Amino acid sequence: MALSLLRPVARSSCRAAAAAKASVSAQARQNSSFAKAEGTPLETPEDWTNFQLERAQYKTLLETFGEYGSTQTRDNTFQPHHTLHRPVAPSDITMSALLASGAHFGHSQKRMNPNFVPYAYGVRAGITIIDLDHTLPLLRRAAQVVRGVAARGGSVVFVGTRTDLRSAVRLAAERMGKQGYHVGERWLPGTLTNKVHMFGPEVARETQVVPDLAIFLNPIANIHAIRECALEHVPTIGIVDSNVDPRIVMYPIPANDESTRTAELVAGLLSVAGREGVAIYQEEQARAAVSASKRSRPREPLA
Repeated sequence: MALSLLRPVARSSCRAAAAAKASVSAQARQNSSFAKAEGTPLETPEDWTNFQLERAQYKTLLETFGEYGSTQTRDNTFQPHHTLHRPVAPSDITMSALLASGAHFGHSQKRMNPNFVPYAYGVRAGITIIDLDHTLPLLRRAAQVVRGVAARGGSVVFVGTRTDLRSAVRLAAERMGKQGYHVGERWLPGTLTNKVHMFGPEVARETQVVPDLAIFLNPIANIHAIRECALEHVPTIGIVDSNVDPRIVMYPIPANDESTRTAELVAGLLSVAGREGVAIYQEEQARAAVSASKRSRPREPLA
């Protein structure tokens, strides 16, 4: 009997709560000028004028009190796509950026390569944590190498054969202009060691097929390409995870090689360094051309 009396009371209380909630939301919508304008169409010129005045008042209110609040906007704050389209310079890279991209996550402790121990910070929940105190200086060293190669007119090839890395290597090569190349599909065996058969004798003789520097975003999947670079004496840079021997590349960057954001961050930073080197090379070429033209200019006879 008591349960039967309590059920109608509970139903009535639930209905009252729902009605109160609906009234509060309706009042909030009524108080909002933009919601009011969206709810009622602008039929007359007076409605349009009132809407413009309310929007101008709201904008003035934001401009008046905006200086007392936060200055962060979409343009000056980090966005996930910035690592791909707006990479940072080597001088602006920070450990927090590497941490945000997930560069510190390694593989399972059981899969850690013994030669990777100097770059490991520790183990957390069975996962190897990469020491970013080593990653940051090694990344800057690799950027100096790319800048130096590009400043001397060398060519750089970015290799990332995973599907999610193709856009990263393509944009990185585009930033370097004519001195940048990329491989987004499968690396064909014999591209460097059998270049005469791959490209033909004329192309192999007249064109520089072997690059001056190779950057690998997923080195394990391209170990045969690394071997070809070693045979052709091409220096290599690679993202090395905890299950990889850092000695397979000449300039290792200990980081998470399975993270797309980490690969985009590294490729973008190295491409910016390469773009700086290309600018230095072009300035030297222009300066040399000016000096050569001055030397070739005939001297006027003395009166």
